[in-house]
Amino acid sequence: MLEVIDFSKKYRNNKNYSARHVNFTVNAGEVVGLVGSNGAGKSTIIKSIIGVLPFSEGTIKVGGFDVTKQPEQAKRLIGYVPDDHSVYEKLTGREYVNYIGSLYGATKAQKKAITGELAERFEITQALDMQIAGYSHGMRQKICILGSLTHAPKLWILDEPMVGLDHQTMNLLCEFIRGYADAEHCVLFSSHNLEVVRKNCDKVVFIRRGEVANIVDLTAEKDFDLDGYYMELNEVKPNA
Repeated sequence: MLEVIDFSKKYRNNKNYSARHVNFTVNAGEVVGLVGSNGAGKSTIIKSIIGVLPFSEGTIKVGGFDVTKQPEQAKRLIGYVPDDHSVYEKLTGREYVNYIGSLYGATKAQKKAITGELAERFEITQALDMQIAGYSHGMRQKICILGSLTHAPKLWILDEPMVGLDHQTMNLLCEFIRGYADAEHCVLFSSHNLEVVRKNCDKVVFIRRGEVANIVDLTAEKDFDLDGYYMELNEVKPNA
């Protein structure tokens, strides 16, 4: 579903690459974690996949569509939850979900399912007709999640989705991520929470200084020491 092929990205007036020769795939039914320290290049990779950042080196395909040459077809297959949870504050939650759904061509039935069943599952039904400006951080995060799912995207991408969520909502989201992938979708998310990565991911792509340092198949290496490897990779010394 997602193919990142020899992808590199350098920002203007920056002599160093933010991402360099990145290669990985995400297949239907998989949950893949993108893991690395702050500034490693995770957000650059994600924003290039969704078409926010232009690039000229390498290829990214979603469902066989090249995100550079066939951006509209590729973007229709993607649902995205940004790390800053940007929303239109003057809209109500219901208006926001319906608006995002319309942009992606979601049907009335799909929109109704999101503002009905899924809103109830994420315990935000009572806030759907409130203006988003009055939402808490966690509620904004939930409405972003709902909006990203209106068109039942084949590829669901979440950038640091667990930050700021309470424990109960985090568990709900983890459960939903796994179920979404099991329904033959694929999920890519970045996270610093290695416990969440271990619990949910089939595969982990480790990013260091803009490059893929390692790709670990957790379904095959169930006892892989994520914490130890992360600390070693990023030269983090344990407390004495």
